Amino acid sequence: MEGAIVPPGPSTVDLHAHSTRSDGVLEPAALVEAVSAAGVRTFSLTDHDTLAGYRELIGAELPAAFTLIPGVEINALVTRDLGLWEGELHILGFGMDPADEAFETALVGQRDARRTRFDRTVALLRGLGMPIDAQVAALEVGTDDALGRPTIARALMAAGFATTVEDAFSRIIGHGAPGYVRREGLGPEEAIATIAAAGGIPVLAHFREAPTRLDVMRELVEAGLRGLEVYYRTFDATTVEAVGAVARDLGLIATGGSDYHGDLGSYAEAHASLWVPPEVGAALRGAMSG
Repeated sequence: MEGAIVPPGPSTVDLHAHSTRSDGVLEPAALVEAVSAAGVRTFSLTDHDTLAGYRELIGAELPAAFTLIPGVEINALVTRDLGLWEGELHILGFGMDPADEAFETALVGQRDARRTRFDRTVALLRGLGMPIDAQVAALEVGTDDALGRPTIARALMAAGFATTVEDAFSRIIGHGAPGYVRREGLGPEEAIATIAAAGGIPVLAHFREAPTRLDVMRELVEAGLRGLEVYYRTFDATTVEAVGAVARDLGLIATGGSDYHGDLGSYAEAHASLWVPPEVGAALRGAMSG
């Protein structure tokens, strides 16, 4: 397998996407409408550190023959120097009990840490001569939203300090750039344990380094990791095969998704290059009910 993946048909599974409840651009209901229109039938809204969007959706009318899986993404801070980009590992969780009070308490702590980082970044940018206070206010950020740097990047664009989200990250707020503020919050082992304690399945997201970092993978499996995101929208065929081999060798559930945020185009455009085999959704649903 080499080169870009050519989907053999519209993917009916997407287990990784974001709404305005964290750092996406579409409201949860609008995102589900777009996802369903593209042909997806098994979907998980994996907003950062919140189940708010999921709760909204289960209280609304969903499309026919549409399975919505509770999901979350926790950007876990690695305190040891493992040579990882920005010192983070992203842990997805699927199937958590949305009524689990301990889990919600942990997510509140994560969101509080996000808001602290957000406010520090805005203050740092102000000191760097790039004030975005008015633009942030115009974004109508909710008081309990899981704030992220893409929101700051959009504010920088609106203020004329960046041309794209990628430009904002590379020059201003990304790791090593003048406006970078280090994250605070749960570590990967804590995130895995927190998801599992709420009845969820912890999965490592978009870790293309898995084949060369088996030491990290084995540590996480020992900590309770149960899955690995194999079918990530920007992975080429060679990467999918290599990451998939790690999942098979370690006995991990393979998942996959678009990681759609909305800054690079419509959901339909993102979905056009997404391929998650139908059996991936079935296997996850089976693991959740097992």
